Amino acid sequence: MDYRKLFDLTGRHALVIGAGSGIGAAVAEGLADFGAVVACADLKREAADRTAATIVRKGGRAEGHAVDITDEAAVEALVGGVPGLDALVCTPAVNVRKPLLEITSAEFDRVVNLNLKGSFLVMRAAGRRMAAQGKGSIILYSSIRALTVEPGQGVYAATKAGTLQLIRALAAELGPSGVRANAVAPGVVETPLTEPIKARPDWYRAYAEKSALGRWAQPSEMVGPAIYLASEASSFVTGTLTIVDGGWTAVDGRFTPPL
Repeated sequence: MDYRKLFDLTGRHALVIGAGSGIGAAVAEGLADFGAVVACADLKREAADRTAATIVRKGGRAEGHAVDITDEAAVEALVGGVPGLDALVCTPAVNVRKPLLEITSAEFDRVVNLNLKGSFLVMRAAGRRMAAQGKGSIILYSSIRALTVEPGQGVYAATKAGTLQLIRALAAELGPSGVRANAVAPGVVETPLTEPIKARPDWYRAYAEKSALGRWAQPSEMVGPAIYLASEASSFVTGTLTIVDGGWTAVDGRFTPPL
């Protein structure tokens, strides 16, 4: 066996949802750099098109798509339209940072509908497609909040823990069909979702100091796990949570954010 080819994705087709910015955009570029043909999808079509254009300028193959993952029909149409779907990566999430006693029903529904139900709709559509073809890798971006929480993160954390458990169940159910399902748990990453924290120097610094590496991550540092989980390098890996948090969950400490 030529182990140098373990990470080669040449000729494989990948769908990245959330590809318009942040982690999703970086993952889409990374998959393309390793040879995958990438369908870049995002709620904002123009953002997805920009990522696809970047890939094409670098010599890769990609196209943009619009999708709202809370829209069941839209998700089914998107997933069903990607030829030979070998890998699915889903990153979108929303957060409302409030104490649980102050969360409104509308805010609760907004976070749960996107983060948990949206993730379910995506993994169900991809799972059906991949089970029928007898192969595929499903990769959902969860969070360290699936494992550890802080004040103001209750609903978000619940959705991320729920996503992880859905992935584990999917791995158990689709393993016999040759389909793998895994989750990735980033720590603090500089993305549009964390812009409000970056605007508060004390909060930003406190989060940096909570990790063993003493800093935030860049979206590019979340690409490696996706390449690994989409490739033959992880052919016996399913039902797992890959933690990419700079040592956050290994280091004891607590920070109460200024809610």
